[in-house]
Amino acid sequence: MAGIAGIAADNASEEVLEMLCTIRHRGKTRISVFEKEGTTAGIIWNEPEDDSVKEFLDAGEAGYYNSPGNYAIVKPDNGSFTMTRDELGSAPLYYGSDNDGNICFASEVKALLPITGNIIELSPGHVYEGDNIRLYFGVRTGRKTEKTPDKIASELNRLLDKAVSDCLTGEDAGSFLSGGLDSSAICALATRHLKKLKTFAAGLEGAPDLEHAREMAGFLGSEHHEMIITPEKLTEILPEVIYHLESFDALLVRSSLTNYLVAGLASEHVSEVFTGEGGDELFAGYGYLKSIPPEHLEDELLRITSTMHNTALQRVDRSASAHGLTPHLIFTNPEVVKFAFTIPVEYKIHGTTEKWILREAMEGLLPEKIRRRPKVKFWEGAGVKELIADYAGQSISDKDYRTERNLKNGIILNSKEELLYYRIFSEHFGTDINLSFVGRTITH
Repeated sequence: MAGIAGIAADNASEEVLEMLCTIRHRGKTRISVFEKEGTTAGIIWNEPEDDSVKEFLDAGEAGYYNSPGNYAIVKPDNGSFTMTRDELGSAPLYYGSDNDGNICFASEVKALLPITGNIIELSPGHVYEGDNIRLYFGVRTGRKTEKTPDKIASELNRLLDKAVSDCLTGEDAGSFLSGGLDSSAICALATRHLKKLKTFAAGLEGAPDLEHAREMAGFLGSEHHEMIITPEKLTEILPEVIYHLESFDALLVRSSLTNYLVAGLASEHVSEVFTGEGGDELFAGYGYLKSIPPEHLEDELLRITSTMHNTALQRVDRSASAHGLTPHLIFTNPEVVKFAFTIPVEYKIHGTTEKWILREAMEGLLPEKIRRRPKVKFWEGAGVKELIADYAGQSISDKDYRTERNLKNGIILNSKEELLYYRIFSEHFGTDINLSFVGRTITH
């Protein structure tokens, strides 16, 4: 995934180049810095992104468009910038001001830290135009379709298939594969368009995800690669994961560990990967949603879909970009999102079955065992659930937790695990920064 940075000032090429070098992992083979209209901006990218990036550079803009629902575009505008972030926030974008009051921006927080500690995340679906920040896309409920379930499932299948084809730039692509419904569905659709799909899985020895991923890969005939992770490896990579992730949220960090490692594995074989994030939010995959009264379920789905940008989507972006990969998120395609919110909630949780309509849309494309597999959280399926929490319990005393859990900006750390992550986070980024960009996962 490409990375962008800039400062609303003339003759700032050296500073912008330093910003880009801080996030060089996002684009290891290409770099461009330019001055225009009293500003200096630049971009780093990888060879597969050439066509998209060069279109923006020819227009005098710093931007990239990986696929529908995955882009960030910054246009110099009379000594300032106009900045646009995609609909759900698959592509990150942050901004702030330097000591002279000049607006600056970057794809990651770490590129802005030498310039400002007051870093603001541009919200998904918004355009920054100086003093005006306007919404151009909001996640909203739609008029509910009156079509029959089989016709809804058929249309959902068509939209997901098109979303996959819209992402393809060649015949060489891979996909993360946990053996769950979402990633398996994307892999099954991708095989329609690729001569050979490469799939990737990671987990501790004996983790359920590894077994199910092998089964799905065998069903598809994909070129399957897996990584067996040791407990020692998970604790060893915590500092680098938190550095790339730019978060200390416990559930986000925990779920990013295997994602980060499997992205590294994938980067040895492909430059682009499909991933299944967004399916649980759109189609009611989380267990707690079954306890919500049907009349309130839609509101909760709207809320969790609207907050993926600094949780699940941030995990995907940072894990992939840390290894120079471009991720393709099929469920966050705007047409898929809009259609999902026209589906009545009784077809999302149908009886006791979560994501029922998605399962129906995948009939005939998946083994029945996979199509009916219940939702399993990342860290549970990969075998990580208790390991990291136990490690934190051994590393953080009760006294230290009581003393350090209340941060000076009002954030309260929810567990010893989260304090462990915050300590590492503060070593990387300091303690005197605005933490409004850090997403907080609500537990249920």
